[in-house]
Amino acid sequence: MWPVIILYAEFTVLPGFEDEVAELMTGLAEDVRAEPGNVVFEPHTERDNPNKYFVYEVYRDQEAFETHISAPYGAVFNARLNEVIEEDESQLTFLTRLLD
Repeated sequence: MWPVIILYAEFTVLPGFEDEVAELMTGLAEDVRAEPGNVVFEPHTERDNPNKYFVYEVYRDQEAFETHISAPYGAVFNARLNEVIEEDESQLTFLTRLLD
């Protein structure tokens, strides 16, 4: 059965904070990938705009996603991220898989 929760997050890093966000994202990726219900956590930057991030995420089910969003390291990451990005917060888009 294919995972139930699929989403991507997007945000744009303010100039001068590129290295800090890259380091924060590396730490977050390690933590999230260790979650038992995480299937995929793939952060990317745009080739022509490395300050623009795209993070593809897949979670086993709703419970796994709830565990993910309530993790204390995620709160720490998001609190700092919201201070160093153009948007008010990362923009989440939830997806529905069309094909198995």
